[in-house]
Amino acid sequence: MNIEQFQQYRPLLFSIAYRMLGSVAEAEDVLQDAYLRVQAHAAEIIEQPKYYLTTIVTRLCLNQLSAARTQREQYLGPWLPEPVLTADRPELVNPVEQAVIHDSLSIAFLVLLESLLPTERAVFLLHEVFDYKFGEIAEMLGKREAACRQLFRRAKAHIAEHRPRFAASPQQHERLLQSFIKVVELGEVDPFVLLLAEDVTLVPDGGGERGAAIRVLQGREVVSAFIFGTYRLAPKDLQYNLTLLNGQQAILARTAEGRPYFAVFIYSESEAVNLIHVIAGRKLLSLGP
Repeated sequence: MNIEQFQQYRPLLFSIAYRMLGSVAEAEDVLQDAYLRVQAHAAEIIEQPKYYLTTIVTRLCLNQLSAARTQREQYLGPWLPEPVLTADRPELVNPVEQAVIHDSLSIAFLVLLESLLPTERAVFLLHEVFDYKFGEIAEMLGKREAACRQLFRRAKAHIAEHRPRFAASPQQHERLLQSFIKVVELGEVDPFVLLLAEDVTLVPDGGGERGAAIRVLQGREVVSAFIFGTYRLAPKDLQYNLTLLNGQQAILARTAEGRPYFAVFIYSESEAVNLIHVIAGRKLLSLGP
C-alpha cells in the first residue's frame, strides 16, 4: 500500500477516529500510528485499501478507549468531547455523503456515544454513519456477524431511548445564540433567565484543570448565576462570535490575540434553552492560536 492511498482516505479515517474518541488530539495520534503501520508495509499490495485502513483505525481506537478509561474516570469535572471547526470540512460532517446527514458529530451526540461500550460504539458508527455492512464490520472486529448485529441493535435502542430531542430550527437556534450573547454582554439577568427552560442543565468542561467548574448545574437561577459570574471573571477583551463547530452554530469566545477562551453549545426546544455545554481550557487547542 502506498502513502498516496493513505492520504486519499485520511478524511474518512479522521471522521471515524474522532467520533470514536471524541478528541482531535487522540484521533490525530491514531492516524499517525496508522500511517506508520502503512509505511512499514508499503511494499504490500492491498486490494481493498479503504477496508484495510478502516480496520486498522477502528482497532487502534478500541485500544485507545481501553487505555483512556482510567484517565476519564480520574478527570476533574465532567468530560465533554473536544470541539472541531467544521465550516470548511463537509466531509467531516457527512463523511459518506448520505442523503440524510446524521448529527453524529454534535457534542450532545458524542456525549451519548460515551455511554455505549466501545464495541457497541464501533459497530453503530461503522454501520449507521459510515455505511459498512455487518459482514465487513465482523471481519474488522474479529467477531461473528450475528454478534455485530446484536451489538448494533443494543446500541441503537440505547441511543433512541436517551437521545435528546431538540426541535428548534436552525433559524431559531441562531436567534437564540445571538440573544444569548447580547443579554450576557449587556448584563441583563432577567431577559437571560427568560431564554432558559425551568429545568435547564449546564455541563461545564474546563479541560480537567484545577480551578475550573466541576459540577453539572441545573435550574434557571443556578445556571444564569454561573453564566454571569463566568462573564464577569473573563478577560474584558473577549470577542464573541458564532462559529460552526461540530456541524452546528456555537458561540466561540476568543481573546484579542485570537486565542480560544471558551465555547458554548446550546440545545433548545422552540424558544427555550434546555441544555448548555461550556468547554474551555486545553480542549480548545485545535481551534487556533
